[in-house]
Amino acid sequence: MIIIEIIQLVLLSLTGIFILYVFFLSVFALMAKKRKDFEADSQRKFAVVIPAHNEEIMISQTLYSAFSMIYPKNSYEIFVVADNCEDHTAEIAEKIGATVLERNHETDHGKGYALRWAFSKVIEMKKFDAIVVIDADTQISGNFLKVMNYYMEQGAKVIQSSDVVQPQPNVWSSEMTRIGFTLYNIVRPLGRSFLGLSMGLRGNGMCFDVNVLKETPWEAYSLTEDIEYGILLMLKGHHIKFAPEATVTAKMPEKAKNAESQRARWEIGRYPIMRRYSFPLIKAFFSKRSLSYLDTFIDLIMPPMVNLLLVICVFMGINTLLAVVGLTAFWPFALAWFSIFLIALAHLFIGFKAAKVDRNLYVALAHVPKYAIWKFLLYAKAIFKAKEDKWIRTSRESSSNVDQVV
Repeated sequence: MIIIEIIQLVLLSLTGIFILYVFFLSVFALMAKKRKDFEADSQRKFAVVIPAHNEEIMISQTLYSAFSMIYPKNSYEIFVVADNCEDHTAEIAEKIGATVLERNHETDHGKGYALRWAFSKVIEMKKFDAIVVIDADTQISGNFLKVMNYYMEQGAKVIQSSDVVQPQPNVWSSEMTRIGFTLYNIVRPLGRSFLGLSMGLRGNGMCFDVNVLKETPWEAYSLTEDIEYGILLMLKGHHIKFAPEATVTAKMPEKAKNAESQRARWEIGRYPIMRRYSFPLIKAFFSKRSLSYLDTFIDLIMPPMVNLLLVICVFMGINTLLAVVGLTAFWPFALAWFSIFLIALAHLFIGFKAAKVDRNLYVALAHVPKYAIWKFLLYAKAIFKAKEDKWIRTSRESSSNVDQVV
């Protein structure tokens, strides 16, 4: 009995720390304010880099969105990195008006390698002040470059925009991803921004001063290369600014099966980063006395929210059942787990309010149990699957856009 109590106390403590951590970030997010005026004295010249691997279905929509940004046309150029493509990505991009950089390499596959190669090409041109990275399945807000330019005018060198998911109310898997993106990419960064903390990179909607990329070249080639490079920049002393007013919006696959490779990459790819950077972040926290390092460490090791909710509900149910059948010593544990559950729910709803989500996202919460089961099966499949470090394009439903452009 004592051993069981000790195990539960440890689990309660760890889970409680994580839940309180996101709860307070959501409260601070509620206090954060967005800017409305982005007038700046100067206009920087931007290179918008779009890494693409076999993205003929989505690339045209992305480019039309990028070319529609409200920013002087002579102050930005769009580059599509057609990386090891075997389809019409390069041809479509060129016809729409993008500068196409074609890259083919027999062994170095992955977004990280594509970005490193593209950055070096763009920097060699010596005509850009900053480089923006957006994914090939993205709609970019019209004010994006204007917002980036403003924050850089205020001294920011590395910036991350809001990274959200396009609403698809009838697609449960996409809506569940939208909930995760809202909490992870909007609510938590808003809380950090209010506290003056640095945030991590999200891969889509990143902006870099070219001098940063010269001083700290892109050397992140893992499955979660964005997280890794963000940590590398932080350890180098760079503060990553959050710009919530600029937004990149990605469309998730309509079929849950088509999202499996993407979700597995996000989930499983974090573990090597945890092993590699946990100690350096803790060391930096104690040596530099900056909460940003502790915040990044907690954010790195924290399990996904739905996993935590599953653990909470399971232990809450088991302890309640044992207490009801007569083992009254388990009542305190049942109440403790229930309290953490309530705090988790408070975090969720406060976060939704801070992010000003639409009604459909509240409705999507009904899919949480189904999503938890789907993720459990995904983990099981990933454990028995051979290691994969290549750039696997997320499967997309067919579209008529290709035929219209090619």
